[in-house]
Amino acid sequence: MEKEKENAKVESVRQKIATLRSNKGYTFENMAHELNITPSAYSKIETGKTKLSMSRLFDIAEIFKEPVSNFLGTEGNVFNQTNTENASGSSQVQYQQKIENFYQENKEVYEKLIASKDEQIEFLKGLLGKK
Repeated sequence: MEKEKENAKVESVRQKIATLRSNKGYTFENMAHELNITPSAYSKIETGKTKLSMSRLFDIAEIFKEPVSNFLGTEGNVFNQTNTENASGSSQVQYQQKIENFYQENKEVYEKLIASKDEQIEFLKGLLGKK
């Protein structure tokens, strides 16, 4: 169940990237050129055949001139957090619970992205060691 939830979140990020790329009129080739990778490698990122690293997500956000939070879906939750000051009673408790849930979910996603980055570094170190 937890893995399905994680996969859905990652898929949501990929969908946002693909939608924004399409809306801005960028092709796989445009994105690949900006990221210094092949169009095939970029395609694999959007289709989920390659893991999306945090650094790659930051690079993509920079290309689109968008904050990373747009891809992670944090805008609404940040808004709720600022409104908790005006909330009272059970509403405030509900907002606080949403904030805590949001924080925990994002923390898990970040930890997995960091683990993925660490795996990539170890893989590259292994390649360098073979030469």
